[in-house]
Amino acid sequence: MSMIEIGEGKRGRRGYSFDEVAIAPSRRTRDPRDVSVAWQIDAYPFEHPIVAAPMDSVVSPQTAKQYSEAGGLAVLNLEGLWTRHADPAALYDEIATLEGASANARLQEIYASPIDPDLVQQRVKEMRATGATVAGALSPQNTQALHQVVVNAGVDIFVIRGTTVSAEHVSTQGEPLNLKEFILELDVPVIVGGCATYRAALHLMRSGAAGVLVGFGGGAAHTTHDVLGIRVPMASAVADVAAARRDYLDESGGRYVHVIADGAMGSSGAIVKAIACGADAVMVGSPLARAVDAPGAGRHWGMEAAHPELPRGEVVELGAVGTLNEVLLGPSRVSDGTMNLVGALRRAMAICGYSDVKEFQRVEVVLDA
Repeated sequence: MSMIEIGEGKRGRRGYSFDEVAIAPSRRTRDPRDVSVAWQIDAYPFEHPIVAAPMDSVVSPQTAKQYSEAGGLAVLNLEGLWTRHADPAALYDEIATLEGASANARLQEIYASPIDPDLVQQRVKEMRATGATVAGALSPQNTQALHQVVVNAGVDIFVIRGTTVSAEHVSTQGEPLNLKEFILELDVPVIVGGCATYRAALHLMRSGAAGVLVGFGGGAAHTTHDVLGIRVPMASAVADVAAARRDYLDESGGRYVHVIADGAMGSSGAIVKAIACGADAVMVGSPLARAVDAPGAGRHWGMEAAHPELPRGEVVELGAVGTLNEVLLGPSRVSDGTMNLVGALRRAMAICGYSDVKEFQRVEVVLDA
């Protein structure tokens, strides 16, 4: 891709967001009933590729069970309310009343309670008892200390999720996580991210990850661009990481690493575009936070909002539009792409003539800026 001159001393690439691209149907169409949206990572099959993000407003042990019954994978935040407080119900009620500038300060106090390893183990076991595929997420900072507790409790899929994760983290403050050694030692598949470039993704793939998260997550509740000046043009980022997947497949002699778009997908249309740009699956928060039976019941926030030194998120009021089943599987009663996410993906694939998710990655995408 050609570089654009920003000024005398700086050049940069042009990146495109999901809002700036559109899908161009081909000459063939297909009956939606003949379309498969199934997704499988490692030994774990799912009926659709929409993953519930590890955010306290989206996933609890109970909603993980509901999500599994609806055919998907839900990831529990193992550093959130459920592993810091034995019964966080009252805290959810309080967060529902927080407004304005005071919200971040109160979230910092709530999340200042230490993570309890016994609660980490208990929550994983609660999810396992439901029969769901158990996925839990830790930040890179806490992975070293808590991973054995998580694995011993019976997690099926381990997620290492941060604002950005690299395979070569440099630090003079303690021993940094050696991602490649860490993943090799585990007996469970690991999904790791976020990343936003071809080179960063290739390094993560070489570390042995089963899946790579693209983006920084939490788009609707993030203020990362305002605080740090960092933002990911997601259409370009997903396409870049998909290219890294293709090249790593050749380099490794056939090892396929899943590309999972994470963030900036507030509607079903954006989810469809993420798959079209090359994602195997998507990890979403805000669309699922709109479920009346989501833990936040229409309120949405991420861990970034509670950062003790530099909050870069907020509590947002999204409103509730329907049950979790309706948000995921329909029927929809609105025309804004916030309900029947799976049905929208299936219909878009059918309109473009594709029969499965992998095929749909080849659909023509045009600039719509």
